[in-house]
Amino acid sequence: MNRKYLYVIAAVIWGIPGIIITFKGINAYGIQPSESLWWLLLITAAVLTAFFLMFRRIVNRYCERIASLPDKVMIWQTFPVRGWILIVFMMGLGMTLKYIPEIPSAFTAAFNSGLGPMLFLSSVRFISNMK
Repeated sequence: MNRKYLYVIAAVIWGIPGIIITFKGINAYGIQPSESLWWLLLITAAVLTAFFLMFRRIVNRYCERIASLPDKVMIWQTFPVRGWILIVFMMGLGMTLKYIPEIPSAFTAAFNSGLGPMLFLSSVRFISNMK
């Protein structure tokens, strides 16, 4: 597989969940009482900032890794083993949290509205780093 496709694969792996999670967060915001929206927006801003700082480093590291690979590589070389473990862990955590009824919708609104856009913006960064 051409190395350029690894950037696209990385963008898809990060971008599609980003879009899905963003819409789940926005939908959860829709059922929140209006008097609690100000603090939910503050929490969302904090989550956005935290994931921006974290994902910026990760995406830079993965882009450097992809750029250093030869032109013909296998698809699983898109991320290091730790990256694949992180993806599986995050997916498992997300699915687990979905089925825990004690998690308040306010948490879902604030957390998903912060995580989703940062995943999607990270996918855009993969595409913009494509060489």
